[in-house]
Amino acid sequence: MGKLEGFDEYRKKMNKRILEIGNLTTKRFWALDSEAYRGGALDEKTKELLGLATSTVLKCDDCISYHIIRCIQLGVSDEELIETLNIALIVGGSITIPHIRRAIETIDECKRLSQEELKRLL
Repeated sequence: MGKLEGFDEYRKKMNKRILEIGNLTTKRFWALDSEAYRGGALDEKTKELLGLATSTVLKCDDCISYHIIRCIQLGVSDEELIETLNIALIVGGSITIPHIRRAIETIDECKRLSQEELKRLL
């Protein structure tokens, strides 16, 4: 099992567990999070790129991986991903570099997956 499959399996398992024990506030927050990334005035692709930049500045590797997977599922190009990570670097500074390294590793791993494997994630 690769890093992405392990990430996905753990994420699904723990999300299920959290929702089992979570209260209405948790469930509402997760519903709001899902709704926020649906297309509207900004399309899904743009919103996922914003999520990637923000997650990189906030140094959340799980969120970075999630947004990269979604971006690639939505057809975001390598150039768009790199420009987004460059914005995060400018905003977040050098502390984001380790997270950008892992982001590039995640992009590379996504590119090695077949379309079917990629669709099964998340």
